[in-house]
Amino acid sequence: MLVLVQLLGAVALLIWGTHMVQSGLLRAWGGVLRKALGHSVRNRFTAFLTGMGITALIQSGTATTLMVAGFVGQGLITTAAALPIILGADVGSSLVAQFFSLKLVWLSPLLVLVGVACFRANRSQQSKHAGKAAIGLGIMMLALQLIGSTMAPISHSPAIQVIFQSITGDTMLDILVAAALTFVAHSSLAIVLLVATLVDNGALSPLLGLALVLGANLGSSMSPLLSGVGSGSNGRQVPIANLIFKIVAILMVAPLVKHMTPWLPDLGSTPARQVLHFHVLFNLFTAAVFIFLTAPVARLCAKLGKGSAEGLQPHQAKYLDEAALETPELAIACAVREALRMGDLVDEMLKDTSIAICENDEKATRKVEETELAIDILYKSLKNYLMRIDREGLSSQDNQRWVDVLSLTINLEHIGDVIDKNLMDLAKRKMRNQLVFSDNGNEEIRDLNQRLVNNLRLGLSLFMRPDVKNAKRLLEEKTQFNELERRYAENHLQRLAEQRLQSIETSSLHLDVIRDLKRVNSHICAMAYPILDSAGMLMKSRFKPAASSKTKPYHNPAPSSGV
Repeated sequence: MLVLVQLLGAVALLIWGTHMVQSGLLRAWGGVLRKALGHSVRNRFTAFLTGMGITALIQSGTATTLMVAGFVGQGLITTAAALPIILGADVGSSLVAQFFSLKLVWLSPLLVLVGVACFRANRSQQSKHAGKAAIGLGIMMLALQLIGSTMAPISHSPAIQVIFQSITGDTMLDILVAAALTFVAHSSLAIVLLVATLVDNGALSPLLGLALVLGANLGSSMSPLLSGVGSGSNGRQVPIANLIFKIVAILMVAPLVKHMTPWLPDLGSTPARQVLHFHVLFNLFTAAVFIFLTAPVARLCAKLGKGSAEGLQPHQAKYLDEAALETPELAIACAVREALRMGDLVDEMLKDTSIAICENDEKATRKVEETELAIDILYKSLKNYLMRIDREGLSSQDNQRWVDVLSLTINLEHIGDVIDKNLMDLAKRKMRNQLVFSDNGNEEIRDLNQRLVNNLRLGLSLFMRPDVKNAKRLLEEKTQFNELERRYAENHLQRLAEQRLQSIETSSLHLDVIRDLKRVNSHICAMAYPILDSAGMLMKSRFKPAASSKTKPYHNPAPSSGV
């Protein structure tokens, strides 16, 4: 029992060390790594090498898949251009396993020592995260030593042999067992290293080790897919493609595993090296098969991704990936995409609002109410997601982006509330009393509504690409909108003075509608304030400077008694 506890503790330490390395490196240099990925897609071989290098550095093919899926989900790169990166990432992950198999006993305490020194140096956050990654590397090496020392004395025990032999005999079953373990551990690297250690100590046969390595590769492709990476139809295509790569390659290689005994000495001098070299060769074989087939695979994934996305309801978040929370910078990118989706829903809502109010269309009214419900649910999901992002190690730029996303979602939710609770109530009252605006009144409302749509699109564009010139333009649009609102109110009063029947019947409704449209525009134009404020172009107060001593103070005279 004690041996089992020691073994499980060592495995847990190995998984935790892997997590520390991934999170530390991504938080220290995540922005640089994402830029490198984005610039590598011009050539499939450059993309392959970049994916291999970055995964070898961060020791996680899943994290690389997350970043690439985020790019595809945001429309920054195509699926076909992203797939060579994924193939390279799998090869990079297998090379990392080779490094950790080296007997570098002295390196573990040195890495922990250096890591703690960097972490405690009270320097930049980047230094702290780099220290965390170094500690993680040391812990991984220590865990592998513990696993080896724990298994060495018991590997030849008859009871242990019976336990491990119970999962052998069916290659596909062994593959599925390893895939499940990898999915639970969320690290194919940890499982492959564990298998290599057990094979080296004689606890597992080399052929069983090969089958388990195939299963670890399958499990590594399931993790990002089942965790909802890039839930949009575009972002989902990347993990789907990775799963296709692994399934096809495994189906081609698995039947050969039972017949590989004569070739095992050619794979390596020790059982552990045989397993690890097989891991590298399998991923190189997968890359060789698919490196020139990325375009047809991307087309297939587009069909599969589209089909799985069609059943998604408007209120269901598409881009709030749970796995991305481990990488705060990537989680913010997911939140940005979901916030833009909220903006698209508000855009649709505004169009339907004009139809509902001007044409007394009950169907449009119901559609607006349904959209507002979706916006409310998305707002709550987004806010909850943002609050779960660990902002401690974020740069000032990423922290500001977090604030911008939250601010945008609050404004969009307020717009939805004004439309639903105010404008739709007015539309229902108008329909219930069978009232009709005058032609001029309808034209004015449509004009204001179209300006709202245009301003919203300008505001969302500012959110994606902050620009002082366009921010000033949005505030100028606010001034023009306010002037139009006053002019249209005066036009309505003029029609009342002319005793137009339609204007008399709808006077209160008409003025309330243009007032609420103005409120919506205020929320939209608020998107410009953070940009202008950061540029130092906003006054702290709209009041005039304090009056000089010569200025007479305001005095409220007592009312006269009258005559």
